[in-house]
Amino acid sequence: MNLIHRKIYLQRIAPFIGKDLIKVITGQRRVGKSYFLKQIMEDLKARNPIVVAVYINKEDFEFDFLNNHENLIHYVENYAKGEKKIVLFIDEIQEISNFEKALIHFHSKGIYDIYCSGSNARLLSGELATLLSGRSIEIKIYSLTYPEFLIFHQLDNNVGSFEKYIVYGGMPNLVHFDMEKEVVSDYLNNLFNTIIVRDVISRYSIRNVSFIRNLVLFLADNTGSIVSSKRISDYFKSQKIKISPSVIQDYLLYLSETFFIHQVKRSNLQGKKIFEFGEKYYFNDIGMRNALIGYKATDIGKILENIVYLHLKVAGYNITVGKDRDKEIDFIAEKNGELTYVQVCYLLEKQSTIDREFGNLKKIRNDYPKIVVSMDTSSTSSIDGIKHFHIRDFCVDL
Repeated sequence: MNLIHRKIYLQRIAPFIGKDLIKVITGQRRVGKSYFLKQIMEDLKARNPIVVAVYINKEDFEFDFLNNHENLIHYVENYAKGEKKIVLFIDEIQEISNFEKALIHFHSKGIYDIYCSGSNARLLSGELATLLSGRSIEIKIYSLTYPEFLIFHQLDNNVGSFEKYIVYGGMPNLVHFDMEKEVVSDYLNNLFNTIIVRDVISRYSIRNVSFIRNLVLFLADNTGSIVSSKRISDYFKSQKIKISPSVIQDYLLYLSETFFIHQVKRSNLQGKKIFEFGEKYYFNDIGMRNALIGYKATDIGKILENIVYLHLKVAGYNITVGKDRDKEIDFIAEKNGELTYVQVCYLLEKQSTIDREFGNLKKIRNDYPKIVVSMDTSSTSSIDGIKHFHIRDFCVDL
């Protein structure tokens, strides 16, 4: 199998390969977790051709019988009987009942190098998190970054390529569809239905199926806007749909736990005090968002903000929205105790726009980097130490 290596994540997991840690790969369905596991397996076999590897993919029918931890333990131990070292890969492990008991069992034996993947943020919560504290490492996988998009689709880095990226997004399987608009839209909408049915409606026993879709459409239309469950409830009430804020809060949590959307909290400008109410939501893949609501040029500001958010997440930043009285900063990005402040806008055509985007950053009295990102074809000279990047340049610098 000819796999395109996703170097960002391979570099991230490299220090933990072969170590006594459970490597947990998480991310939205179809972002490439299975291929990533196969890349690791290929690399291990290239280094050691006689390595004993057990690969289980719970989306393959042949593994349907592995529906609980007891069946899993029995299968793996029979397969690996007599071996002194086994590399174990389990894809979509959340489909196995009480999988955490199996992982704890395998880890206790000391002969397994364990890699597993899942499409739910609860994978590392509850009993597993408690019992494996300090014994597991999570690697989060996202849809393709812009540089990965260029590699997958064999495109040059130019305006046309970036325009394709902001419309179609970075789901890896799009490489098979030649960027045909209707085909891409059909694929992404079908993928959305799969995620909603399998990872949200079935998992959380939701009865109000139509409202989930309406909620996602609301979030798509309000990408990058500060909202709250109360505001969302009020909006739907105005549309003659009565849903309580608490139920909406639950649904937002479920969508976040499948990695389909990302919730970003507000904080003060130091990134320390987190405000309880009001947050922004971004999509795990901008193409999914566009397929659901339709791509509109008037939404370009929202789309660019979503893309910058995803770029920062892939780069390993923790992100909040900065808020202080009359000032709002799109992103406060924190990594290793260091902050970076980022403003995103479409174009800096008007002096009033320049004054607003740079002005809010100038009011922050510290020495951390401050950046404005836009679609302007040429970068404005730095203003008072605040750097300006064309978004395409920003996205290739990871």
